[in-house]
Amino acid sequence: MANEMIEIEHLKKNFGHNEVLKDISAEVKKGQVICIIGPSGSGKSTFLRCLNMLETPTSGKIVFDGTDLASLKDGKELDQLREKMGMVFQNFNLFPNMNVLENIKLAPMKVKGVSDADAEKRALELLDQVGLKDHAKQFPTSLSGGQQQRVAIARALAMDPEVMLFDEPTSALDPEMVGEVLKTMQKLADSGMTMVVVTHEMGFAREVADEIWFMADGYLKEQGTPDEVFDHPTSERAKDFLSKVL
Repeated sequence: MANEMIEIEHLKKNFGHNEVLKDISAEVKKGQVICIIGPSGSGKSTFLRCLNMLETPTSGKIVFDGTDLASLKDGKELDQLREKMGMVFQNFNLFPNMNVLENIKLAPMKVKGVSDADAEKRALELLDQVGLKDHAKQFPTSLSGGQQQRVAIARALAMDPEVMLFDEPTSALDPEMVGEVLKTMQKLADSGMTMVVVTHEMGFAREVADEIWFMADGYLKEQGTPDEVFDHPTSERAKDFLSKVL
C-alpha cells in the first residue's frame, strides 16, 4: 500500500431492495485529486459517504491507511481513522450558535485535546488560508453561502486530515459564490492535498482533477484523465451525459 491511500474493492450498497452501488472497485493515490461526475441519482454521494463510513457498505472493502473500514466494528478505531478524512457537505452544517472561530476550534479541542490557544492559532491560520480572517468573530448566519462553505472547509482542515471529501460543495450556492469556493479548493489541490470531489462543475473538474470518475446507474463507467473522459469517453452513457453538460 505504498502510494494507495484508499482502495475500494467490490463496494456495494443497498437501501432495502434498491441497489445504489452495484460493484465499484477503484483506488485513490496520495496527493491525487479525483472528481466524480455523473447524473443525479447515480450513487455519487452515497459512494462518498461510504468512504468515511457515514453509510455502511452492504458488502466490499474500503481500505484506508491499511485498514478495511468496512470490517471495523470498534467505534474507537473507526473514529480515529475517520478523523483523518475531512468532509465538506452541500449545506455547510456550521453550528449557528457559535462564531466562525468557535466552529473551527471545536473539533480539535474536543476530539484531539488541542489547547484553546493552539486551536485558536491554527483556526486563524486556516481562516487566512480561505480568505476569511476578518470574519473570525462573526456568526454563520451573517455570512454569505460562499463564505460559510469556506468556513466549513477550514473547519475540516483543522483536524489535519490526510484526505478531503467534498460532496457537491457548490450546489447550494448562488452562481456568483461558486468561484470563491472553487478557488479555495484549487489552492488546496495545489498544496498537495488528496481530494475526492463529487461535483457538477465540469470546468473545475477538467482543470483540477488528476482523474475523472464517471458514475451512472450504480457503476463506475469511466475512469481516466480529464482529457480522456471529457474528450474521448468510451461508454454510451458517458457520451450522452457529457453531450448535455459540456
